[in-house]
Amino acid sequence: MAEKHIGFLVVVDDGKLLGVLSERDYARKVVLAGRASHDTLVRDVMTRDVISVSPGDRCADCMRLMDQHGIRHLPVVDSGRVVGVISIRDLLAEVVTHHERVIMELETERLMMLQSTA
Repeated sequence: MAEKHIGFLVVVDDGKLLGVLSERDYARKVVLAGRASHDTLVRDVMTRDVISVSPGDRCADCMRLMDQHGIRHLPVVDSGRVVGVISIRDLLAEVVTHHERVIMELETERLMMLQSTA
């Protein structure tokens, strides 16, 4: 995970979500527990009660779930199969892009109003 700069792994079997393994899971359940990485199986330390979303869920709902549960990643599941992962970074980028667009539109409106009154 560290080599690839990945903080979240989805554990699947034939596309079906079995669990997830986050950096936090690894730190708590392996490092702090004094376990050896080479002797520890993913199934023994992964989170099994996974909170997931579907492709049709709104970004605001994803952010709310992340905030309520103190998580930074959500598997995206469609018809029982994992189709992706959305991260807090993905959502933040979307919020920033949206706000930039709104600001641009407001500035354009303001300029048009100023030009029409001149």
